[in-house]
Amino acid sequence: MAAVAFIVIVLAAASSGALFKPGAWYETLSKPRWTPPKWAFPVVWSILYVLIGYAGWLVWTAGGGWSLPMVFWGLQIVANALWSFFFFGIRRMDIALIDVAILWLAIAFFILSAWSVAPLASLLFLPYLAWVTAAASLNHSVRRLNPEA
Repeated sequence: MAAVAFIVIVLAAASSGALFKPGAWYETLSKPRWTPPKWAFPVVWSILYVLIGYAGWLVWTAGGGWSLPMVFWGLQIVANALWSFFFFGIRRMDIALIDVAILWLAIAFFILSAWSVAPLASLLFLPYLAWVTAAASLNHSVRRLNPEA
């Protein structure tokens, strides 16, 4: 039953990206040369959401439910879901940048706190941390290149 709950939670967070898409506004913005190609985002996020859900389930089952790592898991999934709303939905790159910083910290603290409970869960979050690091840099760069947006 816990596995189904994690699937539903992760799908709910992922749906934020489907609800708040880049669209024409984002296309008009200046972006750094190192911006990943459009196709990379759904591919990478699909893989990451599987890892996020599985890591959460591993900690939940190994730790017997609510624990400090699960608090960070919950925080990261909320921050993750909110980012698309902030950046694409209300076009507030500044708030999105704060959100992605919170997301980064929640991921890092999950990795650290989950290690003693389920080391594999921590390892599964490493690609997520790397991608969010790149996403935060992209968010910052796009904001800096488009101060009027």
